Amino acid sequence: MTKINENYRKLPGSYLFTEIARRVTAYGQKNPDKRLIRLGIGDVTRPLAPAVISAMHAAVDEMGTMEGFRGYGPEQGYDFLRQAIAEYDYQARGAEIAPDEIFISDGAKSDCGNIGDIFGVDNVVAVCDPVYPVYVDTNAMAGRAGEYSEAVGRWSNLVYMPCTAENGFAPALPESKVDLIYLCFPNNPTGAVATREQLQAWVDYAESRGAVILFDSAYEAFISDPSIPHSIFEIEGARRCAIEFRSFSKTAGFTGNRCAYTVVPRDLERGGASLNTLWNRRQTTKFNGVPYVVQRGAQAVYSDAGRAQVRETIGFYQNNARVIRAGLAGAGLTVSGGENSPYVWAKTPHGMGSWAFFDLLLQQAGVVTTPGAGFGPSGEGYIRLSAFGGAEDTAEAVERIRAVL
Repeated sequence: MTKINENYRKLPGSYLFTEIARRVTAYGQKNPDKRLIRLGIGDVTRPLAPAVISAMHAAVDEMGTMEGFRGYGPEQGYDFLRQAIAEYDYQARGAEIAPDEIFISDGAKSDCGNIGDIFGVDNVVAVCDPVYPVYVDTNAMAGRAGEYSEAVGRWSNLVYMPCTAENGFAPALPESKVDLIYLCFPNNPTGAVATREQLQAWVDYAESRGAVILFDSAYEAFISDPSIPHSIFEIEGARRCAIEFRSFSKTAGFTGNRCAYTVVPRDLERGGASLNTLWNRRQTTKFNGVPYVVQRGAQAVYSDAGRAQVRETIGFYQNNARVIRAGLAGAGLTVSGGENSPYVWAKTPHGMGSWAFFDLLLQQAGVVTTPGAGFGPSGEGYIRLSAFGGAEDTAEAVERIRAVL
């Protein structure tokens, strides 16, 4: 008889955002005349930049000619996009990343989960707490997480690094042995950022122990503080111990287009093997590449017009974040994030549970948020609010929330 991957049976309940969708759907069915405002899932709402649209139209026209038609593209991505990324995202910031160290993909979420393919199942994984669920769930699916305890909300084999108000939502270096370390800055969900000194400590730690940092930098475009690094590769030594994930989803509104990239330096080796070579082998075997039209659109993000237009959209979302942060703080909630991040992390009032506060805001304010408990034990007692809505909706949502507090 066919056997299944028993690790899937160990996964608790449903994926966080699936449960949110279920509750929101139930609310909508019972309240068809009430208008919901969604500040939960971090999906963008602004249109693609005109420069991106023009580039994609031109690429579509190319594909309609004998001379311009393209079939299978390189699994690693087209050179024109890899070169633009290397120049503008890395070399311009003093990080020496070459095009052949960049792998274009269909999403940072996919890569954060798929990266485990090149690592042994017996590696010890460390995650921040609260944490983006994909880091945890994909390692559970692979068999690295051990057993899940409903009582404590944790997996037995994962090393949890609490990120709390007491430590400024910055995880401490693990005291026990770890092999793979997931870091996300600007952080999802707390909105915290890491200073150059903090990242240097992580790099030094990983180098000294032969660990690998898996650095999710999907929200780097929202950093407004010039002293905060945008990439782990701005840090000395990171080429020997880190892999970085980035995405065009939040930077340029590509959530529906699916385009991202992962950087695996050639200097990074473990077990006598080049991780760049291993990831290339994985991609060429399991992935057929991102469509040519989409990659041309992503390339346009780096044009003069594209950069200005994308920057304007980022500014729009940053203003939404300021409105949320200021409005909730003014209503008496304790808030963080929202300054170098599109997410605001708010403490629930009166010791209320995360899901209870989520339900209160849904039922009484008609506002969808994300309960912090869904991100891990240390997220209990918080909610996450997203700045990716419209300006009027964001302002109205804040007023609705204030009215029920």
